[in-house]
This record gives sequence, C-alpha cells and structure tokens, in this order.
Amino acid sequence: MITPRHAHTSRRSRLARARSPLSITAPLAMTTPLSITTFAGACTVASTLALATPAQADFLTDSTASLELKNYFITRDYLEGNRDDNKREEWAQGFLFRADSGFTEGPIGFGVDTISMLGVKLDSSPSRAGTGLLKIDDDGRAEDDYTKFGATAKIRAGDSVLRYGYLEPSLPSLRPNASRLFTQSFLGTQITSTDIEGLELTAGQLNRTRQRDETEHEPMALNRKSGAYGRATSNRFQFVGGEYHLGKRARLGYHYAQLEDIYRQHYVGLSDGINLGSGRLGADIRYFDASEQGAAEAGEVDNRAVSTRLRYRLDGHTFSGGYQSQFGDTPFTYLSGTNVYLFSQYQISNFTETGERVWHARYDYDFSDLGLPGLTFMLRYATGDQASVHGFDGEAREWERDVDIEYIVQGGMFEGLSLRWRNASRRANFTRDANENRILLGYTLKL
Repeated sequence: MITPRHAHTSRRSRLARARSPLSITAPLAMTTPLSITTFAGACTVASTLALATPAQADFLTDSTASLELKNYFITRDYLEGNRDDNKREEWAQGFLFRADSGFTEGPIGFGVDTISMLGVKLDSSPSRAGTGLLKIDDDGRAEDDYTKFGATAKIRAGDSVLRYGYLEPSLPSLRPNASRLFTQSFLGTQITSTDIEGLELTAGQLNRTRQRDETEHEPMALNRKSGAYGRATSNRFQFVGGEYHLGKRARLGYHYAQLEDIYRQHYVGLSDGINLGSGRLGADIRYFDASEQGAAEAGEVDNRAVSTRLRYRLDGHTFSGGYQSQFGDTPFTYLSGTNVYLFSQYQISNFTETGERVWHARYDYDFSDLGLPGLTFMLRYATGDQASVHGFDGEAREWERDVDIEYIVQGGMFEGLSLRWRNASRRANFTRDANENRILLGYTLKL
C-alpha cells in the first residue's frame, strides 16, 4: 500500500510565498511543563548562537528572527478494507522559532542560523493516528508533544555560501517533504554559488535525515515504492548541479546525485516562455535517468522518467497540463520520505509506479482581478494507467482530484494570517481508495 507521504504545494499569491501558513491559535495549556521548558530553552540557545560572534554591523543588521505558528487538521478516510483501520484523523499545533544571523564583515563572512520546533497534540487516538503530524510511540499512540532543534554554520566568500549542519535543500534530485507541521531535514554540507552571472551552482553531501514527524536522525534509504526495493540504507548522499539562464525566460538545468552503494541519478530540465496574445505561454520538461551504483543492496534500480507541462496565463487565470511516463523495470527513484520533482506530485499520490503513464491538468485563479487580493483557488486532476505494481497482477490504474482554496489577510492587524482548505479524492485498483481534507490556519510573527 502506498503510504500518505505525498502532498503538493499549489501556487499562492506573492504574499503567500513570503510567509508559511502558520497559526495564531496556540493553546499552550495543553503542553507539558517539560515541553515548554525544552522549547523555550532551544529558542534561547538559538538566539544566543545567532549573536555569539563579534558584533559586526552586517552580522547584526542583517539578522532576522521569527516565530511561526501552524494549526493543522488532517482527516483521511479509506473507503475499503478493515473498518477498524479506515480512518486517519489528527489535529496539532506547531511552533517554529527561527534566528538567522547576517555575515561578519570582511572578504570572508561567518554566520549561524538556528531553528527550534515544538509540536503539540490537540486531538488524536490510537485508531486514528498516523497522519504524519505527530510523533508516534511504540504503542501506536501519538505523543503529547515533541521538540526538534537545528543549527547551521555558514561562510560567505563573494557570492558563494557554504552551509554545514541542519539543511533543507531544494533540488530536483531531493525535495524535502514540507506537507506537515515541520519539514523533513538533513545533516550535511552544501555550497551554493552565483559568482558567474546567469549561473547558479550547488554541490554537497548529506549524511543523515530526520523525517517530518520524528525527532531522531537516521540513515537515508531508497523509497520502497510498493515494496519494489529492499531496505538498504546509506550515510552518504552526494549531489552537484547547476541552473543556467539562457536569456530572460529560458532556463536549462542539470543535476547529478547518488546514494552511495545504492543508486545514481541524472536530471536535465528545460523551461521557456513567450508572450502570446494578451497572456503568456510557458513550457517545461523534466527528465530523470537512474541506475544502480556500487553494491546496489536495494536491488535492481532501472528507471527513466519524463514529465512535461504546458501552461497559459491570462489575467488571473492559469491553465496547465501535460504528459508523464516512467520507463524501465523499477518505479521512479527518490529518497524515502521526500517528494518528487515531477508534475504528478499530488496531495495523496505521486503517480510514479513502474511503467506508469500519466495525463494531468490544472486550473488556478487569483481573485485579485476581482478585487479580492489574497484569495486563490486551484483545481487539478491526474490519471495514470499501464503501471506495473509489485504484488499486484494486471494493469494498475489510478486517478486523483485535488481542490485548494486559500485566503491570506493583506493588511491591518491580522496581515499575513492565512486560512487554507485542501481536499483530495484518490481512486486506484491496486490500493485503497481515499478521501482527504486538510485545514491550515497560519501566522508568522516577525521579532
């Protein structure tokens, strides 16, 4: 069965992209004294670390701090199978404190970024746990609260920045899952450079991962899509790549990644756009090629995938759609717990089974043109067939329909407060059908 690990982030307004959907409804009375003390202590450590170097002007004036709050409710109904195991439903409150320094003066600048997280259970039960919002004990019950902390040392030379420690890299070969209270994170080293005009370069190595609803770090593993792979793990994920702007609109990218002794993967992407009539026409194509690497303890890795999208924007309307296909003897290749950089990454499914063929369509509308800035709507649909699923005889088929409505307050006392509803229906002949709703209330307090 495919676990509910996948979600897709829809297009938001400009203000929405500047803020995470976080909540102001934070019933602290439900936290234990220990959890409050732990979180407060982590925030204090974060603030201290951010100011622990010599007081240089840029280091202080470029420093930022914020408290992000997220109130999140998820309910998923499985329409088939055991009646005692056909519902996942939880409600949680998240607190996220960030303290990011600037860089010290001089040709080489130093700085530090910190993050402290507290997740609090508002409602759950053993029969409804497992949404990914809360940490689960060995007895199957969601913990009352859980905390996380991360720190990143950083060095800047010119337009190049080296980061070491807590990382949330966003690469075609690695898309951390950010669809719950907290984002999946990694420990490692990453360097990014824009010293060459029009060219963005990145490289690094990751050694451990921490899943979105866990507090401990663990080795990285190849996603066990439908049981197709083994349980081999690795402590070394290496990556290198770049994005080159071919002009004002065109963009060409290449990335290489490998999970040591398990797989290697190449990525090539191209996007471009032109003005057409009163609107704008754009096209994107993404291609992946993955194979075994080293001992390949996970078993055979043989996958190639092509994902395309054609989009047209006119006033507040955006119409898009495309075709996607998997080739080879195994499903799409990606790290366990992460999302995929394909246009088929939906709320419940990501349509990446072996040999799967996918058609997808999407409609977005920004109500700013009607005098309602901050209100956005999204409707999308995808259908997949001709798939081969491990443990299932015959042709595997599936479809999913998602709806997303969000409003972000644009001014006044509650500027930035967001309310979002996400609804999804997924049907398949090789796993349980599901309906899901998510409600998010959010706010970010800049300190």
